[in-house]
This record gives sequence, structure tokens and C-alpha cells, in this order.
Amino acid sequence: MSWKTVSIGEITKVVTKGTTPKVFLDSGVNYIKAEALNGDSSLNSKRFYFIDEQTHESLRRSQLDDGDVLLTIAGAQIGKCGYVKDSYLPANTNQAVGIMRLDKNKAIPKFIYYFFKQKKIFQLIQGLNSQAAQPNINLTMLKQIKLQIPKHSIQQKITSTLSTYDDLIENNRRRIQLLEESARLLYKEWFVNFRFPGHENIRIVDGVPEGWKTGCASDILDVMSGGTPKTKVSDYWDGEIPFFTPKDATDTPYVLSTEKTLSEEGLKKCNSKFYPKNTIFITARGTVGKLNLAQKSMAMNQSCYALKAKAPLNQLFLYSALEASIAQFKSRASGAVFDAIVVDTFKFIQLITPPKILISKFTEIAEPIFTQIEILLIQNQKLAKARDLLLPRLMTGEVEV
Repeated sequence: MSWKTVSIGEITKVVTKGTTPKVFLDSGVNYIKAEALNGDSSLNSKRFYFIDEQTHESLRRSQLDDGDVLLTIAGAQIGKCGYVKDSYLPANTNQAVGIMRLDKNKAIPKFIYYFFKQKKIFQLIQGLNSQAAQPNINLTMLKQIKLQIPKHSIQQKITSTLSTYDDLIENNRRRIQLLEESARLLYKEWFVNFRFPGHENIRIVDGVPEGWKTGCASDILDVMSGGTPKTKVSDYWDGEIPFFTPKDATDTPYVLSTEKTLSEEGLKKCNSKFYPKNTIFITARGTVGKLNLAQKSMAMNQSCYALKAKAPLNQLFLYSALEASIAQFKSRASGAVFDAIVVDTFKFIQLITPPKILISKFTEIAEPIFTQIEILLIQNQKLAKARDLLLPRLMTGEVEV
């Protein structure tokens, strides 16, 4: 098989970076920051921002086209890549993202995306400027990156093979989003709009159905803390115990795995408990208010809180209630010098407690929804693992297609 060595600069028509507007909106033209480059062929639309049409037109340098390959070129996650599909357009991106617009006579755009998706290429880019206080690579460095490419027909076969995995992942992701929305709407309909089963026969007293209780979050949940063992003691790390930090927070209900793990000895030297499945983690510093259910038992660092429902509430009801109230947490946190949630924050968050029988009815409907979300997330994790094992072998010609 004949593969040719080229540089990114040789096969692109445009290598540039985006620009940042002054104002973002609640809806409008998609604006894609580096945080939306999740490394999958589908960008993470939950992380999109929005601008108006006039701003989109004025930021011509950052306007995206179908087939653009995006690469994070500034910040801790330099090297994360993304691929622009027509369904995301019109769209712009910011200055932390490099835009590669391929000469399609020389390379298939998605083949170049898969080149950057390789773990070894991500690590290469991470190392290009690892000594800087704010890691970054400039456009000249990006253009000089070399790769080997086969003829177009082989590129097409490779991208088609890998896209099969991505298409299945994307289909599951859409199903997850629909399931999430159904659970969210169910909670809102019953416990925000008060259109629950039998509501016609219940009076509203002081703004809530008669017999319901209103109080602060700290009255209906336990707030537990975490900690980090000494990072320089190697015996504490790389064990079998998942160690949740804000970096591990996901945009789905469950977190399945963590970047770091602890040993049994590390857990003993840590202020965190080994929290069981379905413990709710809420990020308390930095990007505050990210909520996740632990899909398995996990320890946790000090930048989060672990939350456990008090009877008659359960974890799924509490997760839904907190998700519906997350704006209250973010509002409270933004008043601090540094955005943060503290234990006392939970004293100021108002939540309702409906009768036990209604919580049980909600759970009967919600539990299968969350179970299906968990199953689909595990499927996606397995698909991504299989794709990533195959990826470097295809991209080097070790496995022929």
C-alpha cells in the first residue's frame, strides 16, 4: 500500500482561528468554543453558545463550513478535535480553536479528523508547548504537523469503517437526549406545574398543593465532602477505585468512569468515603453546578459534594429536583469572589417534598428511563473503546480495508 507523507499546510486551503464576540444569547447561530470539541465526530451540542445573525456575519474569519476539522490550540485541552457537519451550520468558533479547511482533492476531511483523533497525536500536540503557563500551539506549528495519507479510495474506506462506530454512538446519544428530556418534562409537569395524577382534587395552599412541604435543600439531603490523598505518593494512585473530580463531570445523568483512580491505601488516606452507585455528585468550584449520578461506587475530591436523599425522597427524585433547581445554585455561587458552592448554600435552596405515594409513582416511571440511559451510555463507552483500538491500526495501514 502506497502512503504519501504530507504536512497539514500542504493539504489545507485555510488554517486559521476563530474570534470571540462580546455577547452571547440564549439561542441563535451556533457558536462553538473549545469545550464543545469532545473528540467525537459529532460535536457536543450541549456545550454550544449562541450569537445573533449580525454578529455571525461580522465574524467572517471564524465562520465554519461543512467538513471543517477543528482542533483546540489553546488551553489545557489542546489537541482535542472535532468535525463540523452541515447540521451544525451556520456556526462560528473562538480563538482557542484552529480551523482546518481541507483541499478535498488532496485529502478527505474526515480522514484528517481521524488522524487528529489518535491518542498518540493528541499526546504529541499536548507536548508541543507543555512548558508554557497557558499551553498553546500557533498556526505555523499546526501547519507543520506531518502525516501519511493513502490514495482517496483507501481514505474513504477507512473513514467509512470508523464512521460506522461514530454513527452508532451518535444514534445512541440522540436516544439518550430524548430519554433525558422525557424524565425532565415528567418532573416539571408533576412537581413544577403541579399537574400530577389526582391534582384536580387537591387545593393549592401558599403556592403548593395541600399536604406538600416546602423547605431548604439541607433539610431533605445529606451533604458529604471529599478529599485528595498526597499526589506524590505513587502507592495511593492507579488502583481500581474511580476518583471523581470536576473534570469527570459529564453532560449526561451518569458518570461511568474517571480520569484518575485510587488504590485501597489511597482511599484510606483520603477524606472521601467510597460512595455507592447513584450517589449524586455536584461540582462546587470552577464550573459549578454540574450534576451526575455515580454509575458505580466512587471516591471524590474536595471540589465536589456528594448528596444523599433523606426519606421519603430517593436518589432519582432528588437528582431530578436538583436538576430543575440548578439555576438557584449557580446564582448563589456567582456572588462569591470565586464561583463556589459551600455547605451553607444548601440552606438557601428551596425544594419541595410531595407525598410519599407520589414520589413512588414518579419513580416507577422514571426508573426505567434512567436504566435505559445507563445501558445506552455503557454501549457508547464500549463502541468508543472498540473504535479507538481500531483507529491507529487503520491510520497506519497495519489493518487493510
